[in-house]
Amino acid sequence: MSGPTGWTIYESPLGPLTVIAGPAGITNVHFPGRVPRLDRAERCAMPELVEQLEGYFAGERRPFELSLDLRGNPLQKLVWGQLREIPYGATVSYGELAGRVEESAYPEGLEPYKRVRLAAAAIGRTPTPIVVPCHRVIGADGSLTGYGGGLWRKQALLSSRARGRAEMR
Repeated sequence: MSGPTGWTIYESPLGPLTVIAGPAGITNVHFPGRVPRLDRAERCAMPELVEQLEGYFAGERRPFELSLDLRGNPLQKLVWGQLREIPYGATVSYGELAGRVEESAYPEGLEPYKRVRLAAAAIGRTPTPIVVPCHRVIGADGSLTGYGGGLWRKQALLSSRARGRAEMR
């Protein structure tokens, strides 16, 4: 998606999502209560975004085909790239995802368990949740851990019942 620079609100089954875009693509997706102050004059229509989110929440769209402008350090960008490779309906553990990131991206001599912590920190800073599926990363024991939108949203996104507005909270 290239197009409008500005922001919009998409009324999702998980609550209103505020989406911010720059000239190169989507920069941020914010859950309710986490939205920065925005200039009303910059609010704009983003039909391609809305269409893809509608399809996703209806269970008809798997990957998003939106231009993203993800801003972060090199390790964060690599982690976010790995998140985008997790197939719809699948999950991976934090450790598994950390292991998928090129070893040279981590500080030299860093213990493997500390790599997991760095990768988890990058996951927690994903600026475009849902579109970059950070919700698909779970604990090694299969437990749901941390999610900026709240664990109930993570559960809903992972649940087979998460498709279709009628069954969302």
